[in-house]
Amino acid sequence: MKNKFSINIRLIISVIAIACIGLSGTALAQNPKSKSDSNSNKAKANTLSSADKAFVKDAAKGGMMEVAMGRVAEKNASESEVKNFGARMVKDHSKANEDLKAIAKEENVEWPAEKAAGKWKSDKDYMDAMVKDHEKDLAAFEKEAKNGTDADVKRFASKTAKVVREHLEMAKEIDAKLK
Repeated sequence: MKNKFSINIRLIISVIAIACIGLSGTALAQNPKSKSDSNSNKAKANTLSSADKAFVKDAAKGGMMEVAMGRVAEKNASESEVKNFGARMVKDHSKANEDLKAIAKEENVEWPAEKAAGKWKSDKDYMDAMVKDHEKDLAAFEKEAKNGTDADVKRFASKTAKVVREHLEMAKEIDAKLK
């Protein structure tokens, strides 16, 4: 009798276990939460507006160009102030590019290819170009900081606009001294 009782208990426990496994499988099938699903939901949540994507790509291209031109200015400029300005462009825009690259990677925005630096005839030409470029960039960064839809991109634009404003003031000051 004791043996028959223990067999019945084992049978009942087995049936209950199988039922639990079956129910949990049904519950998972109705509400799957696999890792790949949560990643795709995250990717959907991180999609940027077309305006934010365009800003990221334009800012990346501009930042890389500032670095490339700054390196040329460091090497080839006649005036020490222009060489120093070029070095500052390399330092500040390299940092901004790193920050922006992290955002682009997170948001699945393709990073543009680097292009060769443009050439200029004189320190004055370079500084004229820097004034014009930083005026255009400042307007774009301020617009994105105000009107952007992604919080990370807006924060980047706001923070970087302050640096671009400093660069513009420096560029205007140096440009005014050159002949």
